[in-house]
Amino acid sequence: MQLKTLRIKNKRGNNLLTDIRYPDEITGSLPLFIFAHGFKGFKDWGCFPYMLEKISEAGVFTVGFNFSYNGIGETDLTEFTRLDLFAKNTLTRELSDLGAVIDYFEANKDSYNYNFDNLILAGHSRGGGIAIIKASEDKRVKKLITLAAVSTFGRYTQRQKEEWEQKGFLQVLNTRTQQLMRMNFSFIKDLEKNKERLDIESAVKRLNCPFLIIHGKEDLSVDYKEAQKLYELSNKSTTKFVTIENTGHTFGATHPFSGTTPHLEKVISEILNFIKNI
Repeated sequence: MQLKTLRIKNKRGNNLLTDIRYPDEITGSLPLFIFAHGFKGFKDWGCFPYMLEKISEAGVFTVGFNFSYNGIGETDLTEFTRLDLFAKNTLTRELSDLGAVIDYFEANKDSYNYNFDNLILAGHSRGGGIAIIKASEDKRVKKLITLAAVSTFGRYTQRQKEEWEQKGFLQVLNTRTQQLMRMNFSFIKDLEKNKERLDIESAVKRLNCPFLIIHGKEDLSVDYKEAQKLYELSNKSTTKFVTIENTGHTFGATHPFSGTTPHLEKVISEILNFIKNI
């Protein structure tokens, strides 16, 4: 398997660190699979490299990237050394970043042996919500996959938002690193200003491509009911809903990655079946 790291520029001139993976021996053009990480996530988190490697080995050109303001710098790829950027991140910035990645692979479709017309977009957790919005807006996306995806970005009470506005920021604890990670109130301003665009439930209703929903039944970070809501609102004739029993938000995988799990292997198998057979 081949692994290369690119630096894709977004519209603001920021680098999007991007890993591409593809098989050593290629016969025909490969499906193109672009994966978006979630909140407090990054392309090198836990099982993500392993998952993308296994998907690539099965004959898929995979892309994993860091959102520009996810808090990870360009040297230490698994630590949040740019909390200044994390504080200024917004959902529309992430949508723009994802658009820049798609644009890059459209512009460079003759440089590698993938089929841009077979573009699969995937996302985990908040990245799943971003992927849903993008797929509803962009006809270039031919298939959509979400892993433990949120069904709404409106995850804060009115009281939280009022205190957030008063202080100018909210601090969230990263339980792995024990860092307090600041989110500026500009996050809420962006969400409210773009309320219609960032409505995941409305976006699901607009989807015109096959959709695979995968969710752990015991997810404590994003409740299983959110997956049920996505499925309820989707076009049932083109949507597949896969429940992974007895597992949570990351399907048993940890960071640092300590090896695969039966639940994660089930996720990878379902992804490959969806890519190859639908």
